[in-house]
Amino acid sequence: MDLLIKRVYDEPSGADGFRVLVDRLWPRGLSKERAAVDLWAKEAAPTTELRRAFHQDGMDWETFAAAYRAELATNPAVPRLRELLAGKPVVTLLYGVHDERHNHADLLREALLE
Repeated sequence: MDLLIKRVYDEPSGADGFRVLVDRLWPRGLSKERAAVDLWAKEAAPTTELRRAFHQDGMDWETFAAAYRAELATNPAVPRLRELLAGKPVVTLLYGVHDERHNHADLLREALLE
C-alpha cells in the first residue's frame, strides 16, 4: 500500500486513492463535498489535551511527537485503522494544519506502516 499525506484543503485528486481525514475536528470552512473524504478517523488523531498543548500552549515539536507516539502505541484505533486500510492500493491521510513538516499525520503514517 502507498500511504500518502496531504493537506485536506488541497484539491482532491484521483491519485489520492482512499482519502482519510485524521484530524479530531472537522476543517473550518470546508464542505464535506469539497473535502472528498472517504473516512474520518478522528479516533486516531491526537487527544484534545495534546492537540491544545501543541497548538495553543506552545508545546515544542519534539515533546509533542514523543507524546503522540506514546498515545499511538496504546490507541486501539490504530490497529483498527491499519486493518481497515489493508488491501487498499493507495491511501492518503488528510490533515488541516498549515505546517507541512510538523504535523501529526506524518507520525500516524509511521505508526500505520510499522
